[in-house]
Amino acid sequence: MAAMSGSLLLTLIDKICVIVVAAYLITRTRRFSEVLAGKLTPKNQAAMILTFGAFSVFGTVSGVEISGVIANVRDLGPMIGGLVGGPLVGLGAGLIGGGYRYLLDGFTGLPCSIATVFAGVFGGIVYILNRQKFVGIRGAVVFSVFVESFHMLLVLLISEPYSEAVMVVRETGIPMIASNAIGMLIFAFMISNLIKERETEEERDEYFDELEKKKLELNIAREIQQSFLPEMVPPLKGFDLAAKSLPAKEVGGDFYDFIPISGDEIGLVIADVSGKSVPAALFMVLSRAMVKASATGNTSALKVAKRANDLISADAKSGMFVTLFYAILDQGARTLRYVNAGHNPPLVLDGETGDLTLLKTRGIAMGVMDDAEMEEKVIEIGEGDLVVFYTDGVTEAVDDEYHQFGTERLVETVKKNSHLPAVDLVEKITGEILAFSRGAPQFDDITLMVLKGEKGR
Repeated sequence: MAAMSGSLLLTLIDKICVIVVAAYLITRTRRFSEVLAGKLTPKNQAAMILTFGAFSVFGTVSGVEISGVIANVRDLGPMIGGLVGGPLVGLGAGLIGGGYRYLLDGFTGLPCSIATVFAGVFGGIVYILNRQKFVGIRGAVVFSVFVESFHMLLVLLISEPYSEAVMVVRETGIPMIASNAIGMLIFAFMISNLIKERETEEERDEYFDELEKKKLELNIAREIQQSFLPEMVPPLKGFDLAAKSLPAKEVGGDFYDFIPISGDEIGLVIADVSGKSVPAALFMVLSRAMVKASATGNTSALKVAKRANDLISADAKSGMFVTLFYAILDQGARTLRYVNAGHNPPLVLDGETGDLTLLKTRGIAMGVMDDAEMEEKVIEIGEGDLVVFYTDGVTEAVDDEYHQFGTERLVETVKKNSHLPAVDLVEKITGEILAFSRGAPQFDDITLMVLKGEKGR
């Protein structure tokens, strides 16, 4: 008896493999995917009823006859139909599979037919109770065991004579329960993978949608931030001026500005906010506004820097700060009065001797503390003299081996190209930096300003 049951189980499992291959192909169809996604249209439901009804018929045809009874996996089709498509699909598939079994007659024909119909109905009920979602692998396997146990119970209650019904249940019960459970396990595993794939695709789509939204927002923020930078260089008498900024991210923390003071005097600003991206950009807007408000009409670089520092410190709640170089260019006197608040000291190249000077003063970054100590200095700018203002993104740019561009390369580039107009020198320096980087990621904003002394126009 045990040998017969084992042989029957192997035979039924062999039949299940055929069903699983067919099921794999069906589950990749558009109709099945739509049903699994909850789109129960009449066409989809009709397609699933026919599909799983055919599964049920095949389960009967491929069954094994024992003592005049066919041991099979007929209930598998309606069960799966109900679990994924609801009561209508389960009932329809059950009626097809059960009706075919009833036509084959036999003393277990009626209970087996009823069991097949109920297999689909029960699957649909489980689908509804689970909020129209597939019950999962474990739930589906437990459900199949319950349905086949119910099938065996109906055989015992309805079939006559009772003694033969007992023999049939004894010989086919365990193999049918086990084979249907194994078939359900494989099928449920496939369905669960499809559900996970769909959820992953949805999450991926949501992620990319959100990413595109963020990119759009950052591009808008970039446009807004770029609008804060001067659209054009103001015309100067006896001087050539140019500037450029390349943010490392969509938005950055560097900025420069040209601020009209009075008469021949104009304020020149270059600054670098701590941090990067959106927080730095927001702090940059705040800092720029504070500096501009402090500079308008004020002819003292020191007073402008101190006032701006106090305003920025009052609002610097996040621990951010800004290094800033502020200078007032007097075009008539050809002087540059300046304050350096913790910024990279600009390079001054003497047009006659080629000597290099760094514009350093006593001072710390703005926003660190109120009433910070600062000092103002002044230099003359003769014809051919060159002043290069820059942020640390210039000298700290790295190549693919993390070697820095450095101050020495900057000085060398400036000396070799000091004959160029200011705008061309800015482009030359940025070009040298990008060539040096050799495609390595830009870790910091790159901002340059070049002031060149010329003959008065």
